Amino acid sequence: MQSAYNYWLVAISFAVATLASYTALDLTGRIFLLASARRRHLWRLGGALALGVGIWSMHFVGMLAFSLPIPLGYDLPLTACSLALAIGASYLALCMTTRERLTPGRLLAGGVLMGLGIAGMHYTGMAALRMAPAIHYQPAWFAASLAIAIGASGAALWMARALSNEHERNIARKRLAAALVMGVAISGMHYTGMAAARFAPGAICGAAKDINTTWLAISVILLTFAVLIVTLMLSRFDVHTTFLLGKMSKLNGQIVRLATLDALTGLPNRATLTERINRAISVARRQRTSFAVLFMDLDGFKTINDSLGHSTGDAVLSAFAQRLLQCVGSSDTVARLGGDEFVVLAEHLTSGDDAAELADSVLDRMRQGMWSDEQPLQVMPSIGIALYPRDGDSVDTLLKHADAAMYEAKRAGRGTYRFFERSMNEAAMRTLQIQQALHEALVNDRFSLQFQPKFHRDGDVLAGAEALIRLHDPQMGALTPLEFIPVAERSGQIVQIGYWVVRETCRRIHGWMEQGLPPIKVAINLSPRQLVQPDLVETMLDIVASEGVACEQIMFEITESVAMHDAARTVDVIRAFQTSGFDISIDDFGTGYSSLAYLQRFQAKQLKIDRFFTNGLDTHGAAGSAIVSAIIALAHSLEMDVVAEGVETQSQFDKLRSMMCDEMQGFLLGKPVNADNFGAMLRGRMVTAREQSAL
Repeated sequence: MQSAYNYWLVAISFAVATLASYTALDLTGRIFLLASARRRHLWRLGGALALGVGIWSMHFVGMLAFSLPIPLGYDLPLTACSLALAIGASYLALCMTTRERLTPGRLLAGGVLMGLGIAGMHYTGMAALRMAPAIHYQPAWFAASLAIAIGASGAALWMARALSNEHERNIARKRLAAALVMGVAISGMHYTGMAAARFAPGAICGAAKDINTTWLAISVILLTFAVLIVTLMLSRFDVHTTFLLGKMSKLNGQIVRLATLDALTGLPNRATLTERINRAISVARRQRTSFAVLFMDLDGFKTINDSLGHSTGDAVLSAFAQRLLQCVGSSDTVARLGGDEFVVLAEHLTSGDDAAELADSVLDRMRQGMWSDEQPLQVMPSIGIALYPRDGDSVDTLLKHADAAMYEAKRAGRGTYRFFERSMNEAAMRTLQIQQALHEALVNDRFSLQFQPKFHRDGDVLAGAEALIRLHDPQMGALTPLEFIPVAERSGQIVQIGYWVVRETCRRIHGWMEQGLPPIKVAINLSPRQLVQPDLVETMLDIVASEGVACEQIMFEITESVAMHDAARTVDVIRAFQTSGFDISIDDFGTGYSSLAYLQRFQAKQLKIDRFFTNGLDTHGAAGSAIVSAIIALAHSLEMDVVAEGVETQSQFDKLRSMMCDEMQGFLLGKPVNADNFGAMLRGRMVTAREQSAL
């Protein structure tokens, strides 16, 4: 019996096959993104329904495109069975392509089963015609249709798996190209199967009914396109929703991390530490146990940041955090509060000795090895320890008392630890009061200067002066430099205070010159914090220029210990000062750890003997004299002038003069006086010099 095709419907069947293939590829990528096993299963079921309808529709439209000289119809149960086979084959395809591993064996088995399912769908659909006599199939074409079905199914499985990555470049174009290939393969299988069919002359269709096949084709096509397009839209919408949810989840995780952890070190931050201390208090109160809070601050960290930069400082903080983690137990908490402040919450302690042992182990650990790849830094913490419940029963109290103990450790020499004692509260309060007094003194101009004269060794000729800062607070009264200078140094206020001293000294020098008094050189102490300021020399030049004073009238004193802390940098700073016209003096010589090689490189103008050695001239007899004599000889050999401070007895003065000490200062020769009195002293010396010249 002669057959014919409606080529418009053939083309539409190919379009349906291509769209169904693209939907399969898209769903495979969608299912791979899902983390939930339940959602993956639901999408496999829904996707199988859509794909099955698409593949079956392609077959059914292709059947509707086929015509014989007799009326044709389709048995409803068998047609439904063919649809079920299409859905089952689609479910099998989605299960195979979305498994974690698709081995060659699984690919072959999946291709065979899926191919047989699609072939079963086709031939069941053909059987729905209920032809009498029955349709005869040519064996060669029938076998070819099975081979095409199995081959096309295997290729479809492989391409779906290969194109399952949603983030691959040009994934939509690649899937469209693959869908076209798959559409050709699926259509080829169908029309190969149709070519295998032979209809006997005079055969009739037992399922023929009075149905308009054109409207049936249109309805199936529209329904199929609607199902596939809606499925694609839902898949795309769900992909973007999942992507956005993933981004939101990741962002939420980052927000939680920022809220609970320190960004630089990854350690718990203050909020997390507070929560854990509160929890530790609850547990310790219930179980009647104890725990310790160790508050740590890195000694000299500010100097590292100022001189070597914040990147080096960050490397030091990270290295310290990692070492600290290695010193504590798994149940302990290491937190960073900010800057160079760290806290260890040590739980399950049996006594204060356990806390002391932990502090010792931390200090020992920090003494080992290098601190960063760039700089061989040795940074030690000062540690304060507070115990629960002895030293407090709240987070704030324990942290405050541990902090107070830490400052006591710093005052005790740094690089050590101290337990909290009640008396430390008073010291901490005193420190805060002094810090506030310093702030108000800068704002309200409460600082003042005194000038201690320096004399040549004959004791009569004024050689210069040293500027000494004083502070009188309305509430606290007179504060000595020994009280407020260390506080200013730790808080960083010393930098601005130091600049005030230079400006006020220059202002006083300028005032003496306006009175017609002879020029005088004044020595000013530089603090460690000032010495690491990158613009130190430039700032000093600006100050002296604005006050109308020559650089030659200023001498900066750098203590020996500060000079040797970073000797290489000190050499550079001294060179910059000397190039600008300032003189440099090495102060408190003999109390530090000078290298003679560096002392030679400093090429300072002056060497100042510490008062300890000056006192030793009386208290240590010949040995004391030998040490001072050796220092003077050393300085002279390096072409440096020598100044002895703390000269308080005539015997000290006589011995220093006999040793050819160049200059001396001390209460025996002259006490510190205010600027007006020092100006009067200069005037008196000037009058004496005129009288002597007149004689």
